[in-house]
Order: sequence, then C-alpha cells, then structure tokens
Amino acid sequence: MIVYSGTKREFSNDVLYGMIADKIKTDLKNRGINDENVREYNSWNNSLRFMKDVIDDDKIPDDVSINIEYEIPLTSKRVDFIIAGSDELGKDNVIIVELKQWSTAKKVNDEECHTVKAFVAERERKVPHPCYQAYSYKVHIMNYSKACEDKNLALIPCAFCHNFSEDSRKELEDPIYDTWLREAPLFLKKDLFRLREFIEKRISKRSPNGNLLYEIDNGRIRPAKALQDCIGRMLKGNREFILLDDQIIVYDRIMKAFHDSMKDEKKRVVIVKGGPGTGKSVLAINLLVDMIKEGRNCAYVTKNSAPRKCYTDILTKGDKIDKVQVSDLFRSPFRLCSLYQNTYDCLLIDEAHRLVKQMYGDFQGQNEIKECIDSSRVSVFFIDESQRITTSDIGTIDGIKSWAGKEGVEPSCLIFDDDMVLRSEFRCNGSDGYIAFLDNVLGIKETANRNFDYEGFDLKVFDDPVSMREELRKKNQNNKARMVAGYCFDWNVKNNRGPYDIILDGGLFKAKWNLVKDGSSWAIKKDSFDEVGCIHTAQGLEFEYVGVIIGNDLIYREGKVMTDRTAISKDDKSSKIRTCKDEELADTLIRNTYKVLLTRGQKGCYIYCTDKNLREYLKEKIGYKYILVTN
Repeated sequence: MIVYSGTKREFSNDVLYGMIADKIKTDLKNRGINDENVREYNSWNNSLRFMKDVIDDDKIPDDVSINIEYEIPLTSKRVDFIIAGSDELGKDNVIIVELKQWSTAKKVNDEECHTVKAFVAERERKVPHPCYQAYSYKVHIMNYSKACEDKNLALIPCAFCHNFSEDSRKELEDPIYDTWLREAPLFLKKDLFRLREFIEKRISKRSPNGNLLYEIDNGRIRPAKALQDCIGRMLKGNREFILLDDQIIVYDRIMKAFHDSMKDEKKRVVIVKGGPGTGKSVLAINLLVDMIKEGRNCAYVTKNSAPRKCYTDILTKGDKIDKVQVSDLFRSPFRLCSLYQNTYDCLLIDEAHRLVKQMYGDFQGQNEIKECIDSSRVSVFFIDESQRITTSDIGTIDGIKSWAGKEGVEPSCLIFDDDMVLRSEFRCNGSDGYIAFLDNVLGIKETANRNFDYEGFDLKVFDDPVSMREELRKKNQNNKARMVAGYCFDWNVKNNRGPYDIILDGGLFKAKWNLVKDGSSWAIKKDSFDEVGCIHTAQGLEFEYVGVIIGNDLIYREGKVMTDRTAISKDDKSSKIRTCKDEELADTLIRNTYKVLLTRGQKGCYIYCTDKNLREYLKEKIGYKYILVTN
C-alpha cells in the first residue's frame, strides 16, 4: 500500500516547509491506519530531513519518484523511504532505504546474527540489524510482486543510520553481520555523500515507465519463480516431510478442492481432523510447497511462533539467505483482518484449535476463524479440539462450519467427512493405543485402554527429576530429546527473581524455562537441552524422547485423577486457567495441556510427577516392567 508519494521536488519542499510529518500522518489515516505514535511522528520530521540532504543534488533529477512508509503486501511492515528511477543505461531501479535514529548500538552475541541491541522506546531492546531489515523487505516485495519479475525491476536495499557515531561502527559491521552488509550496504552519519553517490549511480533520470512503486503495488500478488524454485528445492528429498497412508489421501482431496476453486473462483473451506502425531503439520507443509510451486499465493499459519520458526529452520537447514526467502510463507493470523477478501489463494491453518477472537494489538480483529476464511479463497483448517489449552482458544469444528456459512461458503464447498480424518499415528511409536490410554488415565474420556501394554514405546515414571533428566540426556544423541512442564512453575529468570525457575527435590533439580532470548527456537537449539519447554514452545512439535514434569495442578485423590488450578503459577498470563470462572473448562484445559505434553515423543516419554500419589497411580497403570524407579 502506497502512503506518501511524490517527486523529489515535492518531497524536498514538504520537508523544507515542515509539512512532511503531517502529510504522512494524514495519508495513513486516509488509508485506515490511525497512527498516533508520537515517536514515529518525530522520526519523520528528523530522519527525512537527513534524506532531503542526501538527495539534494543536481545529479538526482527533481522528477524521480519518492515514496515514504510503503506498506509491504501481506504484512503490517512499512518501508521507511523509497526512491525510484532509471540509471544511465535505462535500467529501472527501486532503492529501499531503512532509516534509523539510533546514536549507538551493539552486537548481542556471536550467534544472534540478525539482531543488535539499541536504545529504542526509552530502553535497550533487541531489534533487527538495519541491513537485515532492509534486505528482508526487498526479498518479500520481490517474492510476491509479479511486476518486479515481469518488468525486470531491480530492488536495491540499504540502511542509513544518520545519527550513528563513528566510534560504534565496528558494532554494526561485526563479521557476524557480513551476509546482510553484502546484501544491503550500511551508511552512517559521516557517509552522507557516499550514500548520495550510491543513489546517483542507480538513479540518474525519471523512469519512462512512470511511478515504479505503483507498478509493484498494483501488480498481481503471486510468488516469484525464485521463491517457487527455492521452496521446491528445500523439500525435495527431505525425509521429514514424506507423506504416508491417510496423509496422501487427504492431500489429494485438498489439492482437488484447491484446483476447483482456482477454476470456478468459489470460496472453499476444508477441515482436517487429527490427533497428536497424525501428521497434520507435515501434510500442511507439503501442500504449501506444492501450491507455491504452482505460482499460487499461499501461506502456512499458526498462532504460536515456535512451529513456524522450527519448520523454517528445518527446511532451510541453517542457510541464512534461504531463511529470508521463505520466512514470509510462515505467518501468524495477526492482522489478517486488514487484508482484502481472497488476498490469498490458500491459507493452511495449522493448530486451528489455538485460534482466538483477537490477538493483542490486532485492534481491527473480530474472530480469527472468520478472518482466515475471509482473506483466502481456500482455507484449510488442521484441528484437534482436545488440544485447546487456554481459555482464549476458540477453534472448534462447529465454529469453523458456522463461520463458513456466514462467509457465504456453499454447503458443497465445505469439505469435512470421514475421509478428512487423519488416524495413523507417526508419534508415540505409531501407537494409537497410547493416545487412548492417556485419554483414560488423564480422565479425559473413557476408553478400552485402561492400562499401558505397548512394549514398543519407552514409557517410564521416575521418583526423582534428576534421574529423569540424566536418562533423557542419554537419549539426546541427535539433539531430539527435551524436557517440558505444565503451568505450575514461576518465571523467575524472566522477572529477575533468581537464576532458576523450576526447583525440585530439595534443590537437587534446578532448571530454567525455555530460552528467553529465543524461545521459539528452543526445540532445535543445540544448547537448550537443560532448559524446560512450556506448552507454547512444544505444541505442534515433536521429539524422539520427551521428559514431562507434571506439577501439582494434576493430582491423584480419592481414587481418581483430579485437577487443581490454584497450583498454577501466578506468572502464567496466557492460559488464564487460574482465574477462569468456569471450573469445568479449567479442568478440561489442564488435562488437555498434559495430554499435549505427554504426546510429544516419537520413541519414548519419561515422567516425573510432583504429586507422589499421582506417581504411584501411574506406576500401577503402566505396569512394573515399564517403570524405572529410583530412590
């Protein structure tokens, strides 16, 4: 979306006469963005004066195009400054300038190569490196703009930190940022004339094709061939994403519905039901790749960031450039409400049971189920209602059906039947019986599987958490074993109350919650084994072995498994179980939480319960030959 647009002369006059910030603010309001951010308003006044000085040169013609606060398609991100025109050879160029007002910044550490620490909004924060930010904007625009591909437009990113002191240059130019410095040159306070030369070499006259950004903004939103090739190459031969059994049957049904909608332009809603480990995510990733390869505008959607981050890392295998290339294919439902109807050809909504009415800060949001359906021609919901774990989770099959009807989806275009249920287990060593056993033992529902008798799955109960951790450590040969826990333990480290969050067994066991610095990567970080994962960083993911710490919110009394929401930490602000007025709902959510955690393992699950009665009950139900008891 184009916000402010004008020629170089118009821009220079607006800055000279002090009108630039008010014009941008008015333009944003006219486009439905009520921006009342005082800091941003001041930044327009300050930073754009520096850009006026940069381009205030006769070699840059007065009639070249200037655009400010361009909103990138399919995102809420805005590009600070764009100047567009042609070079001496007639090549059309669009220069993206990321502006920063910082006076200093510093490297975070030797591993976090995308971020720096800078003083922003009255305190020091981790923020993207400006060169990475500029480059990522370029990649996203090129990935989804057919105009860039069809008209051979060159997007050229750079960053201008116009207040940055020379003494701190080494921080932004540290070798860990070399990839981004190569892709998007960095200009500091003393580099004003160097930035001017950078622009002059690429823009020496107005493009005969008019406003190039208008061509980009009004062109078709479709994945470029470079993105299609990239994502296809990543999946090829990746054994983690091979489809089996009922997965491939559901895949065919979804692709048929998708192709039908591309032909008849009817809106379709598809519901795929499947329990833990039935391959919902693997199916969604395959569909995403194949639809993108067909040149369609699609995305994988989850509310939780951890699955998005982990699948991106698994696909790209650590390649920094590939990661930038495909990251926008994995998105949150945040701000889907701001998109036009049918902006996407298909949205693949994983963990659909975790959708909510409105995310924090998404002020225009009404209901995420509605917004998924509204913003996409085809919306595919992958759901397991028994994995709803907070009072805010609204994703249900009936809810999806209801919104499909309200959004005008014809009954024949709502696809959900017995063939759309995934039943084969690819977790818990393929044991359907283990899932049924958990339903029974956790008191979720009665099943025939009252006792555990599946020798192929390594299930053990421990009398102390230290032994559980050390046994689990032995299984971590491939970095695929992790510990997880329920909501009972405080976030002491995050709140500066102490060095550990979880202290058990008289202090013999001490651990921190999942990595505060990058919790969404906890499941795959090589140094995260000793951290304990929470439900939000574990749901949707799997490990070879999982160690589950069950807190006092799940206990055994009077011959049955009971829940106690008062045992949940007051630091838990996300689930709202502790303060929930609906006792039955709170009980269900606690049981669901532990079912999710206890089904994260492919080969085995190790358990420690803080409630001794529950430990003894689980030993009885599991049977002595599967138990490792330590004293």
